[in-house]
Amino acid sequence: MAEALPLTKTIHAPRPDFSRPILKISSEHRDRLLAHLRILYGVELAEASLPELERILKVYYAHKQPEMIRGELHFDPRERFTESDTILITYGDIFHGGEGLPINQMAETLEAFDFRLILGMGEGLTIDQMAETLETYNEIITSVHILPFYPSSSDRGFSVVDFYSVDPSLGNWQDIGRLETRFQLMFDGVINHVSSQHAWFREFLNGNPKFQDYFISFRSPEELTLEDRGKLFRPRTSDILTRFETLNGPRYVWTTFSHDQVDLNYKNPEVLLSVVELLLFYVRQGADIIRLDAVTYLWAEPGTSSVHLEQTHEIVKLFRTILGIVAPHVALVTETNVPHEENVSYFGDGSDEAQMIYNFALPPLVLHTFYQEDVTAISNWAENLLSPSDTTTFFNVLDTHDGVGLMGVQGILRKEEIEKMTERAKELGAFISFKTAKNGTEEPYEINSTWWSASRSLSLTLPGVPGIYVHGLLGTENRPEVVRETGSKRDINRLPIHRGTIAKDLGNPESKLSLIADGLSKILLLRTHQRAFHPHGPRRILTISKQVFSILRTSPEGDQHILAMTNVSKEQAEAVFAISELGVQELEWHDLIRGGRYRADEGMLRVAMAPYQSVWMKPLSELANGDHSFEERLTE
Repeated sequence: MAEALPLTKTIHAPRPDFSRPILKISSEHRDRLLAHLRILYGVELAEASLPELERILKVYYAHKQPEMIRGELHFDPRERFTESDTILITYGDIFHGGEGLPINQMAETLEAFDFRLILGMGEGLTIDQMAETLETYNEIITSVHILPFYPSSSDRGFSVVDFYSVDPSLGNWQDIGRLETRFQLMFDGVINHVSSQHAWFREFLNGNPKFQDYFISFRSPEELTLEDRGKLFRPRTSDILTRFETLNGPRYVWTTFSHDQVDLNYKNPEVLLSVVELLLFYVRQGADIIRLDAVTYLWAEPGTSSVHLEQTHEIVKLFRTILGIVAPHVALVTETNVPHEENVSYFGDGSDEAQMIYNFALPPLVLHTFYQEDVTAISNWAENLLSPSDTTTFFNVLDTHDGVGLMGVQGILRKEEIEKMTERAKELGAFISFKTAKNGTEEPYEINSTWWSASRSLSLTLPGVPGIYVHGLLGTENRPEVVRETGSKRDINRLPIHRGTIAKDLGNPESKLSLIADGLSKILLLRTHQRAFHPHGPRRILTISKQVFSILRTSPEGDQHILAMTNVSKEQAEAVFAISELGVQELEWHDLIRGGRYRADEGMLRVAMAPYQSVWMKPLSELANGDHSFEERLTE
């Protein structure tokens, strides 16, 4: 197996070094860049834009340290994401109550949380064993997605005022750099829109000719006809156009999400080139993964739905080509809260668009499964859950800063099943956000809620990279009074957390946080050491019971197997497997989570399961000596 590049250890030079060889863009790459631009802008504008694009790439490349360039020669894109990866999702200011700016407090809290988790599993270990295990545990949370940490005017960071700065109330680029020495980092590319207070938009309002085409504007709202409006796909119920007073009179500007979030006009190649330069700046500052926020709406075209347009996909392809030339270790992840079939289209052919996409169908399917105590829907869906190549995978999140999106299960669950799920969520203290449907009515778009009660282990068994939102990690419960105070449904899932409360709860072994920490740390640590959970390993969904979700995972090399089961019901259940149908001729199996052995009797493997129990079993013959002692230590 090729070694993956140690992405978090090499820092870009603060200034470009033009004394070293300048980047040479091959004719093949140049033709590919030009082809992308021609699809977007036609031949004349494409050829006029290409020299500036090449200049931007060459300047970025001059910031790369020689050891980074050498290291990329050994980079294997098939190992960009492995079984070892887990991504923590958090705001930069989520933790408070300590000294220093929030980003440093976040780093300190994560380190303290890690240490508490490993101590919880370290009883009876020697100091040397504990130190060795602590080093192992540092692999559990390999990446941190810091939600937008730039200066912003609204929407909890997603109305960016300055893309090139860290919000001074959070920290600075040096603080981000310190995080980069320990974790891989995911940055948000909030490139669909800017804040109405952004310098580009202020220049638009001031009548600066250069910026008149940076945004989509009309002199009258009637210029966007009722017919055109009826074709639009909207994630909000607000008007698509917002009136602004400018030097040249009132203008009605395209605002997909809110009056404070003004869409960029990618029909102007200068906008695209500015964004390319921005994304490469993020790579220089430590971004190993770039999340393309709201990329669905990137290219707006009156008279169409303005979602998933060919031009939008072509821009993602251009970004992928650019990173492939100058920063092949950096991955793109697309955030597209849309029906599953449309969502997976952002993989492209598996080599030309995003390396990872949010698995938006997963969270509502898990909720539906546990509410109904029936695995039928999620099993049928998971059977066909395939990424198109060995360099692409799913980002398996259950909880996010927004909530549980519902668009991903359109076409998977029936309308009445979705309605039943939302009603059940409301009974448990959740709120429901709506969007405008094609017929002009409102329909559920998102469940706004924290997530801590449903099983996380089920999602950890599916192909992909697990993502855990910090409030789900800490077991935060819904506080509806916050929504009533602020008027924003999403605030239910975005509350700050006092470090003193975390310390107090972790000090009490009976607290909910301690129980979550102990249980979650065990299964995450186990997962990181099982090659069978590699994103690109084969898997089979085993239909054995409506109560038990069962999946057989196999390592890419075919030498390791894990039979993972989750009882989704509040009743006892029994999972029964015919050894002959498993394809693994092994009679004895070892439970990785709780320990213990299971032996097949007359060719049948029977596993009794308590309500909501998860069992991960491995053939006894596949337990190497080192693995065996490690796993036994965790299950003692």
